[in-house]
Amino acid sequence: MGRVLHELGVQMIPAYSPEARGRSERSFATWQGRLPQELRLWSLGTLEAANRFLREHYIAECNRRFQVAAAQRGSAFVPCRSRDLERIFSLQFDRSVNRDNTVSFQNLSLQIERVRWRATLACCQVIVHQHLDGTLSLTHGPHCLGRYTAQGAALATTKMPARRAVEKTLAGKVIKPTFPASLEIPHNPRDSHFPTAPTAVG
Repeated sequence: MGRVLHELGVQMIPAYSPEARGRSERSFATWQGRLPQELRLWSLGTLEAANRFLREHYIAECNRRFQVAAAQRGSAFVPCRSRDLERIFSLQFDRSVNRDNTVSFQNLSLQIERVRWRATLACCQVIVHQHLDGTLSLTHGPHCLGRYTAQGAALATTKMPARRAVEKTLAGKVIKPTFPASLEIPHNPRDSHFPTAPTAVG
């Protein structure tokens, strides 16, 4: 909860005083002590009937009797600047990538596809995000490494483009010209301004 509030830019004020803790405990006692009695008086024994009773009767009556008017008018809500709410509102777990580019998480092995910006992710620290719908995702800094189902199956894979074929000699070495062919300048003896041999004195 503290991490979510920090990423959203919301200041969390913890309740260290007994007075603040007692206020929340009194609220819990109201719900835990009064609500079961109300359900018994209305002869409600199913979850659907209890939810209908809360929406149609109990919440409005509870607010009418116990709600306190705000000291100031207006709303204290501010617009959220972050757009990646799916990542923020998720359970996050730190993991280390195995040598075979997999991540172990809750008896699952999440396979990471090849990336363009690094040869291997072995031994790198990544974050496993467990989203509200049960799906999983892996991130390494600003990069998303993949998304998976709750069973660990990859949802979408990004394939690396095939590398350009190179010509090799019989010795197995790749021919790498020093300059492109269009930039090579052929040697011309007339370009030299100095004699290559001393002139004989007559």
